[in-house]
Amino acid sequence: MALQDRLTEDLKKATKARDKSRLSAIRMIRAAIKNLEIARKKELDDQGVLEVLSSLAKQRKESIEQFRKGGREDLACKEEEELQIISSYLPPQLSYEAIQARVKQSIRETEAASPKDFGKVMKVLMPQLKGQADGKMVGEIVKEELAAL
Repeated sequence: MALQDRLTEDLKKATKARDKSRLSAIRMIRAAIKNLEIARKKELDDQGVLEVLSSLAKQRKESIEQFRKGGREDLACKEEEELQIISSYLPPQLSYEAIQARVKQSIRETEAASPKDFGKVMKVLMPQLKGQADGKMVGEIVKEELAAL
């Protein structure tokens, strides 16, 4: 089932169950998808929807951090709830060790020899890990591995 179809079905279920928080989060997701479709002037496929979901998840993580710094635990809890719903539509996140293994493989494939080759490794690696790992964490692991060469 396509992600957009799944979102539509879950929207119907949340409406019938009167689950306000889930309903609100799914509407927000669908609105973000629709906005990107309008901007690109074409319907998004599952990969495009995953991009939207990833960016929404990243926004929520940053918001949670900022709300906690500002002492707004109530808003941080709301964002965490939305993040949980968004994450349910994303593929499972890879572990640190799995990412590290992929990084090492990409370094061998690109024949990277120094930290200067960071961009070359990331260019190969990120399309493989799209939606499965946080780009910031992947970048840190690549830097560590390249520095160890």
